[in-house]
Amino acid sequence: MTARRRIAEAERIVIKVGSSSLTSAGGGLDVARLDHLVSLVAERISRGTQVVLVSSGAIAAGFPILGLSSRPRDLPTQQAAASVGQGRLVSHYTQAFERAGISVGQVLLTSDDVTRRSHYKNAQQTFFRLLDLGVVPIVNENDTVATDEIRLGDNDRLAALVAHVVQAQALILLSDVDGLYDGPPDRAGAQLISEVRDSSDLDGVRIGGVGAAGVGLGGMTTKVQAARIANAAGIPVLLASAANAEIALTDAETGTVFHPTAERSSTRMLWLAHATTPSGSLVLDPGAVAAVVDRRMSLLPAGITAVTGIFISGDPVDLLDESGNTVARGLVNFDSGELPQLIGRSTKDLARERGPAYEREVVHRDDLVIMT
Repeated sequence: MTARRRIAEAERIVIKVGSSSLTSAGGGLDVARLDHLVSLVAERISRGTQVVLVSSGAIAAGFPILGLSSRPRDLPTQQAAASVGQGRLVSHYTQAFERAGISVGQVLLTSDDVTRRSHYKNAQQTFFRLLDLGVVPIVNENDTVATDEIRLGDNDRLAALVAHVVQAQALILLSDVDGLYDGPPDRAGAQLISEVRDSSDLDGVRIGGVGAAGVGLGGMTTKVQAARIANAAGIPVLLASAANAEIALTDAETGTVFHPTAERSSTRMLWLAHATTPSGSLVLDPGAVAAVVDRRMSLLPAGITAVTGIFISGDPVDLLDESGNTVARGLVNFDSGELPQLIGRSTKDLARERGPAYEREVVHRDDLVIMT
């Protein structure tokens, strides 16, 4: 079965729509465009497909209400705009889907919600229950409370990660461009790349930034990165223009399709690799690098030579070799203030001196993903 056919026939899909596809050029929701998108999604649902909708637009919808002339750049004002705009965005979605007899539920996420062991399963179970009840989850990053340290950064990446969490069979990215081009789309002679099967298909391709509307955060770079994340999890991706959403949601014969490159992997490890910002780093000696990377063992304090950053137990940290290259990322079991006193020492010695709590790993292999 071709990737396009897989997308067209998928029984569970994630659709991501960008700010520029839902708002006017000056900001503020374009209700007619939102209503049209909802009608197309409702039609796909009527054919038996479960849909998760990752929707940008909260900040873009909110900043005009605050009397701002453009999208704010500082985090506090972005959070204020998101707080105002998110309610308006979901209100319009609720009304539009209700006209089609469909209920929606709001799901706001930060990376912290789905990387910590106690949190990510809750997020997954919530998604599954909403879908079982016939509800369309409307997903956005929780911009109102997210700090720079726990931000996912863009909704393209969020959509790819959510697609993995909900075990979607396809991801559709809708934006203001009709696919991936081999150069700036407005350049004479630029050609649409209809199929991306592996990284070699992107050799020599110039990937641009934020779209012409200027209200989004992503751009083509984040869309390609999102496609890679989803593809690495075994999920085909379609990048298409929101203007061609009807085609994208029927036979998928539009835009650029990115073919899966691997089988589905651990949801939690995918989030750890792609949805976290490390709070610090641990430098490993060569023996520890070999143990962690080659033998997939846990990291013990004896193999650590240096600690940088400020973090608490449960935070993500990067594991570096002696040259400063990131070889892995994991969730640390000690605070940064305590760890320097433990490095280079055996767990048995530490347990004898400090008690049995110190016989544990610094990063357990179940909380560790290889990054090389």
